[in-house]
Amino acid sequence: MESRYGFGREVALTFSEARSRVTEALAAEGFGVLTEVDVAATFKRKLNLDSPPYVILGACNPAFAHRAMSADPSIGLLLPCNVVVREDTEGAVHVEALDPVAMFSLVDAPGVEPLANEVRARLKHALDAV
Repeated sequence: MESRYGFGREVALTFSEARSRVTEALAAEGFGVLTEVDVAATFKRKLNLDSPPYVILGACNPAFAHRAMSADPSIGLLLPCNVVVREDTEGAVHVEALDPVAMFSLVDAPGVEPLANEVRARLKHALDAV
C-alpha cells in the first residue's frame, strides 16, 4: 500500500500477532506507543456497529519529536506518527503508517524535510520488519 499520505503492507499474521510485532518493531527503531485508539471497540460502543479489528497507534520517537519541535514549536499538531494495524473484511491484516514526509511538507522550517525523510525511513524499516 502506497498513497500520497501513507505506506504499508499486508502481513501473513493474525491481528494480535501483527499488533504485537508492530510495537516491537517500532521499539527497535526508537519509537514508543503513546496512544492506542481501538477503532472497532469505539464503533461498537458509540454506534453499535460491528467491524473488523482496527487500532491506531500513536508512535513517538522523543529525539525526533524534540528536533521537529525545535524547528517549529507548532509542529506538535502533526505528532505523534500514526501507525495502523487493521484487519479487512476478508480477514487480511494490514500494517500502515502515515508518511511523515507528506505531513511535514506542510511545514516551512529549515531542517524539517531531512528529519521527515529520516523518520519515514525508520517507520518503513519497522513495518518491513513485521
